[in-house]
Amino acid sequence: PSNPSFLPPERRLILAACGPYTTSDSITYDPLADLISIITRDRPDVCILFGPFLDAKHDQVENFQLLGSFADVFKLCLMTIVDGTRSAGSQLVFVPSARDVHHDSVYPQPPFSCPELPREDRARVHFVPDPCTLEIE
Repeated sequence: PSNPSFLPPERRLILAACGPYTTSDSITYDPLADLISIITRDRPDVCILFGPFLDAKHDQVENFQLLGSFADVFKLCLMTIVDGTRSAGSQLVFVPSARDVHHDSVYPQPPFSCPELPREDRARVHFVPDPCTLEIE
């Protein structure tokens, strides 16, 4: 497939962040809420978000202390990001990690899929493999 091309040529503000997006003692995603606040405040053109989004090495994951399935917790995390950044209008690029417990741990990794993604967000949300090359114009 071709590389995603996002924006017309001019100056770009790009934010990159790497998970995990939880603290080591809680699965509440408080650091993720802080990141979403920064995205809505700074309104970057593109946000490249690297996993893990649900870290296989987190104590609560390793001890099966989650209230839902791994896939359900990931989808909740994903939709929290998508919904929380909608007003910023940023392009979101999701890159998987080998430590994403709900995803294939093979390398290279295929992109995430999210058929539940709302239609209005599909143009700004991009799922890419690891590794990948992005062309941001």
